[in-house]
Amino acid sequence: MALFRSGLLVLTTPLASLVPRLAPILTSAAQLVNRTLYVHLQPGMSLDSPAQPQSSPVQATFEVLDFITHFYAGANLHTDLDIRILLTNIQTKSSFLPPLPSSVQNLAHPPEVVLTDFQTLDGSQYNPVKQQLERYATSCYSCCPQLVSVLLYPDYGPGELSVEPLDVPLPSTIRSSSPVARSPKQPMRGYRRGAVGGTFDRLHNAHKVLLSAACILAQEQLVVGVADKDLLKSKLLPELLQPYAERVKHLSEFLVDIKPSLSFDIVPLLDPYGPTGSDPSLEFLVVSEETHRGGMAVNRFRLEHDMEELALYQIQLLKDLNHKENEEDKVSSSSFRQRMLGNLLRPPHKRPELPPGLYVIGLTGISGSGKSSVAQRLKDLGAFVIDCDQLGHRAYAPGGPAYQPVVEAFGTDILHKDGIINRKVLGSRVFGNKKQLKKLTDIMWPVIAKLALEEMDLAVAEGKHVCVIDAAVLLEAGWQKLVHEVWTVVIPETEAVRRIVERDGLSEAAAQSRLQSQMSGQQLVDQSHVVLSTLWEPHVTQSQVEKAWTLLQKRIQ
Repeated sequence: MALFRSGLLVLTTPLASLVPRLAPILTSAAQLVNRTLYVHLQPGMSLDSPAQPQSSPVQATFEVLDFITHFYAGANLHTDLDIRILLTNIQTKSSFLPPLPSSVQNLAHPPEVVLTDFQTLDGSQYNPVKQQLERYATSCYSCCPQLVSVLLYPDYGPGELSVEPLDVPLPSTIRSSSPVARSPKQPMRGYRRGAVGGTFDRLHNAHKVLLSAACILAQEQLVVGVADKDLLKSKLLPELLQPYAERVKHLSEFLVDIKPSLSFDIVPLLDPYGPTGSDPSLEFLVVSEETHRGGMAVNRFRLEHDMEELALYQIQLLKDLNHKENEEDKVSSSSFRQRMLGNLLRPPHKRPELPPGLYVIGLTGISGSGKSSVAQRLKDLGAFVIDCDQLGHRAYAPGGPAYQPVVEAFGTDILHKDGIINRKVLGSRVFGNKKQLKKLTDIMWPVIAKLALEEMDLAVAEGKHVCVIDAAVLLEAGWQKLVHEVWTVVIPETEAVRRIVERDGLSEAAAQSRLQSQMSGQQLVDQSHVVLSTLWEPHVTQSQVEKAWTLLQKRIQ
């Protein structure tokens, strides 16, 4: 059980010897810290001498960056822990390096506990070492007044201290565009200004590797491009992307934490080139394996516009060993967004005015989203489903509660010979005419809402505990006031157009016009509690619905 919200882990073991210990170290840290774990690399530092331990520079080599990558990759097993490896004392070989800061660094989340892998011959939590650890942590970083210290290896005896280093170097995780072979101990070059770009949605460990490499290389300023607007359209489940301002906020906090000596210029990335296509003072660009071709395109563009090429540094992708069906095998934001499907995104509404013992879900989605198929799946799981389209038909029927008001409002020429309302004629009257459409919805929506409430009473009479209101216009009509939660089914607009054309025989233009007359998927999601998607095979949709249903049962028990 986690005891502290944030902590600082001081690693004193040489990197090569530390690698086989990473898993237990991370597990131990995760048991003590439940939010942010800062990691401070100080290999070879002693905590058992009477002199106050001092922070010393760590040479930035390819081995160091490989280790950082290895650490972040291992941290993927502890997804609830926000790992941040601090780069303050990691320095490249350069003539214009700034001096190490002598002041205490303020961290975004002041550590409440400081941990270390430093081993002593004493088999207990050796107090002098703990005191030195606390003093060292306090002298380097802002910490809580009542800082707690923990030695992660208190039980090792004299014969258990030595750990053999790895026989082989860590696998290479960064590749320079230079054809010159690199060795693990080779110092990394420093540059004044450089750039890195990405979407940076829900900042994860692969992002942190990319950003760490860029922060190590940059000595004065790092320009960070954050994808926005048109560059987001091709993303998977774009409706679940964090807003630009939120992504920048988390990104900025992380960057300032890991290397406060750098100046950061975070800018919106609106085209594939961004600042790298216009700023001649940039010297390097950090890319991933999948964006390396984009980096090469940037250099071609720069040459065409009389600018020097950028030194490209390519970072290997982090493998996601726990990826599921239809998810990428790398650590990626798109997989994280997929895992959000079916989860509760915001607290439900309290609706004491609704029938007691009945929990009401409002199900909506753009045309072609597969909303009706999801409603059927929920019905199969035991929900009582109210189809608002059917309620509309009932309301329009002769003798129905909306029949006479609609005829009075639009005239008898909307009727078939048998007196039934001709919905095609009525539709042609209101389509594209906001005033006429409002006249119709002002009649219909309150009537359908009243019929839905009557259906809820029927659900209670049948002993149902969950009711689903299936309505494409749920939010437009204001019917979210009738539900505890809004569930939205999303798909890309291109797929929705394809389905509408195939299902209804419309032209693509007509299908697009229909979608443009509705609330967008993003507008729906912004007001939703649960999001689902029918983009994949039917059994994947079924798994999503079952997950959402199971979580719902836990909420309403």
